[in-house]
Amino acid sequence: MKLLALPLLIGLLALSGCASHYVMKLNSGSQITTASKPQLKGNLYTYKDAKGETRFIPATRVREIEPASMAAQESKPKRVKEKHKHKWYYLWLT
Repeated sequence: MKLLALPLLIGLLALSGCASHYVMKLNSGSQITTASKPQLKGNLYTYKDAKGETRFIPATRVREIEPASMAAQESKPKRVKEKHKHKWYYLWLT
């Protein structure tokens, strides 16, 4: 039983490395998650979406391609609210 478990475990680890998703970050700030690694053919990137359909996107629109495990969510900078200082003449109202 133990002899069968080791090759099975190695096989599962090898196959899990093949099923990786990629994230394409576009110039507009949006992201596309793909089921396969995008391939550059001519002036277009060819990839398969989550449904398994083949899609195309112009290479000029793509800013970055990276594995989904390494892609970090970009957060927009938070607006800092300035603390409003009260004027001295408002003190008599409180």
